[in-house]
Amino acid sequence: MGAISAGRLDRAALVALLFGLVGIGYRLFLVLNTVPVGNSDEATFGLAALHIAQGREHPVFLYGQHYMGMLQSYLAAPLIAVTGPNWPVLRLPVLALYALFLWLIHRLARRIGSPWFATLVVGLLALGSERVIRDQVTTVGGRPEVKVAVLVMLLVVLGSARGSVRHRRLAVGGFGLLAGLALWSDWLIVPYLAAAGLALVWAIRRELLGGAGLLLVAGCTVGIAPMIYDNLVAPPGKDSLSVLRSISGGSGAVPSWPRRLDGGLLEGVPLASGLCPVTGCARWQEWFGLLYPLLLAVAAVLAVRAYRRAGGRSERVVPVVHLALVAGAALTLLSYVRSPLAATDPLGNARYLSVLQLSLPAVLWPLWQAAVAGWRGTVGVAGRLAGALATAVLAALAVTSLVVTLLFATVGAAPGRREERQARVLAATVRAAGLREVYGEYWTCNRLVFNTAEEVVCGVLDDDLTPGLNRYPAYWTRLARAARPGYVLATGTPADRRLRELLGEQRDAALLAEVGGYRVYHPATPPRPWR
Repeated sequence: MGAISAGRLDRAALVALLFGLVGIGYRLFLVLNTVPVGNSDEATFGLAALHIAQGREHPVFLYGQHYMGMLQSYLAAPLIAVTGPNWPVLRLPVLALYALFLWLIHRLARRIGSPWFATLVVGLLALGSERVIRDQVTTVGGRPEVKVAVLVMLLVVLGSARGSVRHRRLAVGGFGLLAGLALWSDWLIVPYLAAAGLALVWAIRRELLGGAGLLLVAGCTVGIAPMIYDNLVAPPGKDSLSVLRSISGGSGAVPSWPRRLDGGLLEGVPLASGLCPVTGCARWQEWFGLLYPLLLAVAAVLAVRAYRRAGGRSERVVPVVHLALVAGAALTLLSYVRSPLAATDPLGNARYLSVLQLSLPAVLWPLWQAAVAGWRGTVGVAGRLAGALATAVLAALAVTSLVVTLLFATVGAAPGRREERQARVLAATVRAAGLREVYGEYWTCNRLVFNTAEEVVCGVLDDDLTPGLNRYPAYWTRLARAARPGYVLATGTPADRRLRELLGEQRDAALLAEVGGYRVYHPATPPRPWR
């Protein structure tokens, strides 16, 4: 995966290639079986891909919001144009981004570490719990493509400092383009973009005062142009900054720092690292969350020492990249634990830490160095003890990740497969009943629309049967014109109970089917209490 010796891959690269193929094959199997199960958020990206393919829409951000770029939908649009709405096809571009991520991080880890260390990094990243897999293969925007962008940017920094980039100005322009695209796709990557940008300034600061600097600005402007345009025409309070500020601020009382540290560090980091099942971390699994800040600090100290000892720019660029990765992780983690989201829902929000995978080479490098020194016996008693401890930590990471991966692959994926089958049966039932306009809850609607290829459209209702979050207004408009729409509601939910209350004695006559935990209604006079 990037290292050639005498015309062939060396042994470390061959093992890394094997690990990478296993990781890709594992994810391809899950993608083909729609695991993890799809939901309405992902379906919205799929519907946007369908609209792009048909030339109906050209969205900048996810329908109904102003902060998640639609690059994944544009990548999926050509495939959706050929096959129609299809979960595996929707996810194939994201899987390709994961494969590219593995290849790039292997190249980076070899350049700032060693061949076998890069193999270890690829091996760990080939594994994947449900939380990790969900971030790597589902089309929910942002994270897969921005990680690829940052890796390419850091490789440009390395090549520029070492003089191995042939067309440096074009590479710098590409750096800017990727930075702009990443910023449009997902603002979570800002700490890494800032760190990579500072590393580039350090590497070629004189050249940035001339044509290279102009190309950098031009590339960034082109990449971020969709976001600039959308924010210029957005209504007051609907620009990206306002929306993000309202989301990150949360509502109600601000959780205490201990709660945020507990949710952000002790649960968030292990979850994002693939050391826990999606249901949460047991106390014994939280050790990596405690260790992570210490590893960042040690990595920063070692990088500074290496920088001081290095003789020239071509040598100093390695610790500079290490520092960029450490800074990106530290700022990301700090931003997350400052937010109430870390405490209010650590299981659901751990996805915001998935970008920490970028820093794995920097975080694990001190452990690898200590372990190798201990194996080789080139250090004293204290060094050998440190090497044994580092080896134990690396082994614990690998074994825990492997066990959690195997549990998900063999047992944890089964409920999702059942839910996906039920969702398809539900779509077929609604279609067979002749319903073409229905009301439903948020997590039902767009998923149903995607599963029926827009043969059925759905308007979102809240628990009290008032209008909910309708991301694509055209569906709600069509429902408003429908003379006799149906209702598809999860059995026993507040919305289901409210509908049955409004239907009164007609509730049993209006019930067409019960399937997969849902009830399908088609009342003669549909209740619309908001009118």
